[in-house]
Amino acid sequence: MSDLLTALVSGTGRSVSVDGTTLAAPDLLGAAAALREPLSGRSRVAVHATPTMETVVAVVGALLAGVSVVPVPPDSGAAELRHLLFDSAPDCWVGPTPPDPRGIDHVAVDLTARASYTPAGVGPDDVAFVLYTSGTTGLPKGVLIPYRALTAGLDGLADAWGWTADDVLAHGLPLFHVHGLVLGVLGPLRVGGGLVHTGRPTPERYADAVREGATLLFGVPTVWSRVADAPEHAAALRPARLLVSGSAALPVPVFERLRELTGHEVAERYGMSETLITVATRADGRRQAGWVGLPIAGVETRLRDEDGAAVPLDGETVGQLEVRGPTLFSGYLNRPDATAEVWTHDGWFRTGDVACIGPDGRHRIVGRASVDLIKSGGYRIGAGEVESTLLGHPAVAECAVVGVPDDDLGQRIVAWVVLRSPVPGEAALATELTDLVSTELSAHKRPREVRFVASLPRNEMGKVQKQRLLD
Repeated sequence: MSDLLTALVSGTGRSVSVDGTTLAAPDLLGAAAALREPLSGRSRVAVHATPTMETVVAVVGALLAGVSVVPVPPDSGAAELRHLLFDSAPDCWVGPTPPDPRGIDHVAVDLTARASYTPAGVGPDDVAFVLYTSGTTGLPKGVLIPYRALTAGLDGLADAWGWTADDVLAHGLPLFHVHGLVLGVLGPLRVGGGLVHTGRPTPERYADAVREGATLLFGVPTVWSRVADAPEHAAALRPARLLVSGSAALPVPVFERLRELTGHEVAERYGMSETLITVATRADGRRQAGWVGLPIAGVETRLRDEDGAAVPLDGETVGQLEVRGPTLFSGYLNRPDATAEVWTHDGWFRTGDVACIGPDGRHRIVGRASVDLIKSGGYRIGAGEVESTLLGHPAVAECAVVGVPDDDLGQRIVAWVVLRSPVPGEAALATELTDLVSTELSAHKRPREVRFVASLPRNEMGKVQKQRLLD
């Protein structure tokens, strides 16, 4: 365990603040260590992962005790909660009391408790987390994350971003996924920097965090879009060292607007529950909207077509992204069949994402192979490049491009578009958007249909749920 949260257990860490509640590093360590006795003999615990200090102490305490953690989204519906608890079979809840404990024992967190830390003696391949996927293709699967993946991933990002004990990280992301929990909480506790979790990821709170000394900020595109729409708060981010975006592609207009308002070009990165963060734009590297950078230290990537053949690394040709390296998961809980399906015969993990890689090694993620690789009229088209082009139109606030089954083309390109404000003559605007894509890209990449909608369906991390559009 001491190999993971190095700075915290060595006494060199800085304070952690969550929505106004602050603990100095020694107090956080003492409160977390106090959970060792009540968790003794347990192997797996659930944490109702609200954005609170109790959640942070519960997660850290369980890890210090050598117990696997199942972070449970606080907005879980009844069916999802039932599935997560049945599948993971936790010994108890730790930390915040869930509204529906379902008869499982509860171990409370006392922020004032203090105990001495004793190493639990976990190994690098022991499971630290069971993180559940979003379940876009069936019931969510429990992803087994070992300690070695956490240490390799965090060290790779510290190298890529120049992340040190001098940094104070600020974000308001959920504490039950890789972005907000692994990077956003364990990262500072490993490198020794400070953490300010803003409770909610609003432009005002991000601005306040920088005024109080934050140097590194995490957000998803929805957060950065709101910052870009709040010039007075965006300007307050200028003193920060690095802005990082992930979980989905950052629209070009948002990237450019933030550069204008903050003086920063946002660094994007790529990862998923099964791989943690594997590709990242370096703090000292080139930053470009939609491009997520280079593999972090120890990670390798490759592109393959449907037949397993290599895809040209020309920055244009899309292929299915495969990854290998020390950041990868151990498998899916209770799902040996699903685990076997995602590995190639030569040991690469099939991400299910499609991407292109440039001659300089930088990656651009097009999207999910299931919905973002469109095969229309014999052409292979990445939905992401069409979406980026549409977002360049001043009338477009959001969009999602999907391949809809078509008897003639195989799939026809359909764009769902959210407008910044109502406009007269939507039919004329639809033609204008189609022509924009034909001019900027290629004629075969133009949407065959544009549907104007009030909003796009998204999950809790802000990702558009395209399957719901198809359904």
